[in-house]
Amino acid sequence: MLNRREIAKLIKESKLIEGYIDLDTQLTPNGFDLTANSLFEFNARGAVDFSNKERVIPEGREIPAKKKKPEDKFGWWNLKKGIYKIKTNETVNLPRNLIALAFSRTSLLRAGVFTQHGVWDAGFNGKGEFILSVGNPKGLKLKQNARVAQLTFLRINETANGYNGIYQNKK
Repeated sequence: MLNRREIAKLIKESKLIEGYIDLDTQLTPNGFDLTANSLFEFNARGAVDFSNKERVIPEGREIPAKKKKPEDKFGWWNLKKGIYKIKTNETVNLPRNLIALAFSRTSLLRAGVFTQHGVWDAGFNGKGEFILSVGNPKGLKLKQNARVAQLTFLRINETANGYNGIYQNKK
């Protein structure tokens, strides 16, 4: 697993992560905090098959963040108990010798909320998208740009063919 110094070096030298808000704040001892850019509620049924020929990924309806005062730079999402899709500010550019795993930040867990992620494959380039599950019956107030998940990086033997799915280079 890469440490803070190694991650910072890869960010500066090879743009491992772009679009971050504050590098020093988002770097952790052994990872990088991803931030909330936009939130969506599901409004359509998805479909998953073996070949992906009949796959349907619902985009959902974007939930606008609401500012408390007009002069506020960022707004808040007032979320009820439920499942949402979250998109990050950051673009991740994984080389073919790194994979990434993401985990909920403990601040979310302590509030009765968690994120759910797949493996970030070697060679993936794009924005992060994952599930935000609000289990707290009272809901959650989430501010735009809040740190919601920690991405960790693991070295692998370099793969000849990296990720080449529908989310590649999706901004």
